[in-house]
Amino acid sequence: MPTISLIFTAAAVLLNIWLGIRCGQRRTAAKVNHGDGGDVLLARRMRAQLNYAENAPLTLLLFLLLEITGASATFLWVMAGAFLIARILHPIGMDAEKGHPARMVGTVMTLLVQVILAGYALYCGYQLFQLTDLPASIGGSA
Repeated sequence: MPTISLIFTAAAVLLNIWLGIRCGQRRTAAKVNHGDGGDVLLARRMRAQLNYAENAPLTLLLFLLLEITGASATFLWVMAGAFLIARILHPIGMDAEKGHPARMVGTVMTLLVQVILAGYALYCGYQLFQLTDLPASIGGSA
């Protein structure tokens, strides 16, 4: 049962809701119904939410597949925590007029988590492939 992935995905959904609320609050304050209305902060918040939408789905899917494959629970908890922290830092940094360290830290942490998860998934996939009895027609021994 992929319990860690279930909890991680629920937390990721709550984070997405928080990002939407931030956009909505700024939209209300700036009196903008559609688009960004030329409001720079609203545009940055909208971009931060979209960046999350670009990064979260594949990361969550990879996470689920690793858990189903039998990855270490400790490893998964650490990676989930790092990803969520990264995705909180990134939009905080995006609010700043000038470059803010939180944005860069969030970006780098996100990429590191994704590279580590992808690398570990490739390793696990290779290990599982080696254990599988394949028909000779697709590379197995006769």
